[in-house]
Amino acid sequence: MNALLIEDEDLAAERLAGMLRDHDPDIRIVGTLDSVTDAVDWFSTHPRPDLIFLDIQLSDGIGFSIFKRVTINSPVIFTTAYDQYAIQAFSVNSIDYLLKPINRDQLGRALDKWRSRLTPVPAYPFDMFQEIARNLARMSQPYKSRFLVRYGDHIQFKNVGDVAYFYADGKTVYLVTLDSKRYIIEYTLEELETQLDPARFFRVNRKVIAQIQSIRDIRTHLGGRLRLQLQPAAGEDILVSRERVADFKSWLEY
Repeated sequence: MNALLIEDEDLAAERLAGMLRDHDPDIRIVGTLDSVTDAVDWFSTHPRPDLIFLDIQLSDGIGFSIFKRVTINSPVIFTTAYDQYAIQAFSVNSIDYLLKPINRDQLGRALDKWRSRLTPVPAYPFDMFQEIARNLARMSQPYKSRFLVRYGDHIQFKNVGDVAYFYADGKTVYLVTLDSKRYIIEYTLEELETQLDPARFFRVNRKVIAQIQSIRDIRTHLGGRLRLQLQPAAGEDILVSRERVADFKSWLEY
């Protein structure tokens, strides 16, 4: 049996591969990938594996977006760090999942279920995963509702609903409000990504996280990228990188 692992945490991928080999020495790991982009490229040049283990949250986006870009008929077992309450969304759609950290008994039951499957797996419809993503976003832990900002020698708070976008200038990160005010905040963009509601905010490139209400116009750009016009206007072109375009379009349709 050929298995493909799509997991962006090296230790988690190594541990899963080891447990698979211990469970069945005949299992062959045909690849270990850590991003949506790598997975799409891999599927374009390789035959479909017998089984796929797919992490929901990858280094460059949500794992579900792979199904919008390539047709996959192989059985998929999702791996997730979401809690038991949140993953009820999977049960409704009869999708297999493993809750991290994965244990041997849990893995064994999932493999037994896969082996007992008698009918071929149809292509997974992307619309099904969009609904699951919405459910997971609603049921996961609350996101930040306010941020402390510096204004001269004063400290204020700003509601998330007032934020147009965040941008980094060197090591300094700014919060820009819908009424065109700019404040320094004590977070990196990486930290902000984990604290902002992904239904409202999207990291369009290395320097900017935009709130959906701030996007006034979207145009195609060279190299398969997109150019955004934000309100209030940014001091430079805001480009969505080619690797993020597919996820960005999916986010707009949330």
